[in-house]
Amino acid sequence: MTETFLGMPATAPRGVGHLRGDEPFPAAARRGLADPQLRRNLGHATTTIRAKSAAVIDEVPDWQQLRAAGRAIKADTMARLPELLEQLEAAVVRAGGTVHWAVDAVAANRIVTDLIRATGAHRVMKVKSMATQEIGLNEALSGAGIEPVETDLAELIVQLGDDRPSHILVPAIHRNRAEIREIFLRAMPGVDPALTDEPAVLAAAARRHLRETFLSTRVAVSGANFAVAETGTLAVVESEGNGRMCLTLPETLITVMGIEKVVPTWRDLEVFLQLLPRASTGERMNPYTSMWTGVTPGDGPQAFHLVLLDNGRSAVLADPVGREALHCIRCSACLNVCPVYERTGGHAYGSVYPGPIGAVLSPQLTGVADNGSLPYASSLCGACFDACPVMIDIPSILVHLRAKVPHPRAEAATMAAAAYTMDHPALYAAAQRAAKLSRLAGRRGRGLPPPLSGWTASRDLPEPPPETFRQWWASR
Repeated sequence: MTETFLGMPATAPRGVGHLRGDEPFPAAARRGLADPQLRRNLGHATTTIRAKSAAVIDEVPDWQQLRAAGRAIKADTMARLPELLEQLEAAVVRAGGTVHWAVDAVAANRIVTDLIRATGAHRVMKVKSMATQEIGLNEALSGAGIEPVETDLAELIVQLGDDRPSHILVPAIHRNRAEIREIFLRAMPGVDPALTDEPAVLAAAARRHLRETFLSTRVAVSGANFAVAETGTLAVVESEGNGRMCLTLPETLITVMGIEKVVPTWRDLEVFLQLLPRASTGERMNPYTSMWTGVTPGDGPQAFHLVLLDNGRSAVLADPVGREALHCIRCSACLNVCPVYERTGGHAYGSVYPGPIGAVLSPQLTGVADNGSLPYASSLCGACFDACPVMIDIPSILVHLRAKVPHPRAEAATMAAAAYTMDHPALYAAAQRAAKLSRLAGRRGRGLPPPLSGWTASRDLPEPPPETFRQWWASR
C-alpha cells in the first residue's frame, strides 16, 4: 500500500491546467454578450435542458428529501475525508488496483504520463473527465509524444475544433450543428465530403471515426463520478456508450479522480444515482452506468490505476464556509438556470468549471486573488441554490468569497467608512438626510466623479425617498 496523505492546504499551481483565465470575467463576458449566435445557441440548449429536467423531477414525490439526503452525505464525507480516502485506497488495493496520490496538477500529469510510457503505448483514449481538463492532461500527454483521443462526442467536437469546453456536462453547448459539420469536414480524417448537419448523420460520422480507436488502443484514461470507500468501486455515468467501451476494452485503465468524489457506502451511491440524471440531463436514469472494482482476471482491463487528485481541494476543505463547493456532483443544473451563464457562455469564466459552481470553486482552488472577478459573476438571484440537487448554498459562498477578494484602497476605505457610519446612529441619520443630494447626480449617476461613477456604470442610483423611516416615526 502506498503512503497516503492529503496535500497541505496549498492552491493549484500556476502555469499548468485550466483554472485561470487570461483576463477578468467582465472583459471576457463582453465578447460573449456581443456574439448573438452564441447567445442563441446557449439560450436554446439551456431552455431545452431546463424543461426536460423539471418534467422528470416533478415525477419524484420525495425530491426534496433526496436533496437533503445528498447534502447530508456530502457534509459527512467532507468531515471525515482523510479517513474515507484511506479506506478507499485499501479497498482498491485489495481488489488488485494501484492507488497514486497527486498533490497537484504537475504531479498528476507526471504520474499518468509515466504510467502510459511504461505500457509502451503512444495513444490513449479518454472518457470525459473534468479532472483531466482541470490539470491540462491532454497538453501534457501531447508534449510527451502521446496522442490523447477524446471519445465523448462533445469533447471530440471541442478537441477537433481546437476549442475549449464551455459547459460541465455539454462541453460543446456553444456550437450548433452547422458549426459542428464544418469542424468535422475540416478536422476529422476520412469524413464524407457530402456530410450533412443532421444530428444522426453527425453522430454516425463520429462513431465511425471512434470505432478504430476503441478497437486498437491499449490504454484508456477515465474520470469518475463517484468512488465507494466501502468497496473500492468506481462509477462513471454517461449517455453515449463511449465510456463503457473505454472502461472495458483496453488492457490498462487509468482513472483520475478529485478526492471529493468519494462516498462512504454503496447505499449512499443510491441517492446520487437518483439525483444526478434528473438534475443534469433530464433523464430518469443514465443510459450507461459503468462500475468496476479493481481487476478481474480475464475480464476487462488487467491493470487498473487510480490517481487521487488534490490540486487545491485541501485548501477548499480548510474553509468552513467554502468547503461546501466540494459537495458538487458536476450535474451542471446551476449553469442551466443561471441568467449570467446563459448570456455570457462558459469561456468567459476562464476556467474549466464555468457558471455558478465555477464562480465559487475555481477561486478557491487557485486562491481568490488569482480569480478575483469570478465571485462577482453573479446577480445573487439564488436560482442556482434552488436547482442544486445537493443544496449547495452558492449565493452565500459567493458573498463569502467577495469579502476575501483584494479590494483597491479607495474602495476598502469607502466600505470601512460606510460600516463605521452604520454603526453610529447619529452619523447614519445625517447620512440619510444627505442622501437626498444624490438627485443632483441624476438617475444614472452621470454627475458622480470617478471612482464613484464606476459603480453607476452598470446600475441605476436608487431613488431617495421623500421621507426617511426615522422622520416618519418621529412625526408620529
